[in-house]
Amino acid sequence: MVTGGTATGGTAAAARADETAAATPDGVLEAELLRLAGSVPDPELPVLTLAELGVLRGLQLLGPGRVEVRLTPTYTGCPAIDTMVADITQVLRERGMTEVSVRTVLAPAWSTDAISAEGRRKLAEHGIAPPRPVGSGGPVPVALSVRCPHCGSVDTTVLSRFSSTACKSLRRCESCREPFDHFKEL
Repeated sequence: MVTGGTATGGTAAAARADETAAATPDGVLEAELLRLAGSVPDPELPVLTLAELGVLRGLQLLGPGRVEVRLTPTYTGCPAIDTMVADITQVLRERGMTEVSVRTVLAPAWSTDAISAEGRRKLAEHGIAPPRPVGSGGPVPVALSVRCPHCGSVDTTVLSRFSSTACKSLRRCESCREPFDHFKEL
């Protein structure tokens, strides 16, 4: 079984287990299938892949031509989950998998900490302020300063708590006056 990574990586033991699995023919195939499934663009944020978004939790080869993929939506009512399942199924069938099962995994819940560093870079590059790392535990910030992805100013204003998707808010930079989306922290 091969698992997807997160922004913070994984444990050393998990990495060794993945390396050991990748040394077998099935492990090499699983790693390739995980890479293919992870390369699918997110339907709502096509600048990110499912791996960069951190929603791809793992993949297991069940037998010849049979694979199970574990996927965690960004939230339980995510309208894009059906499209993600269809896109993953298509890419894996193109690789020869005749039976593709995509299982939704709700625990542990997805958080914006699962977005990879590359995913955060791509969001900013495409004019979307990436979420700040939330981490686990500790105090919750009272004020949220969001850096403008266009000019870098933190003098920004919320225009709407929701933007094109529920996971983003619409903001405006008071310095350059440009509007931009901000991927909300979860």
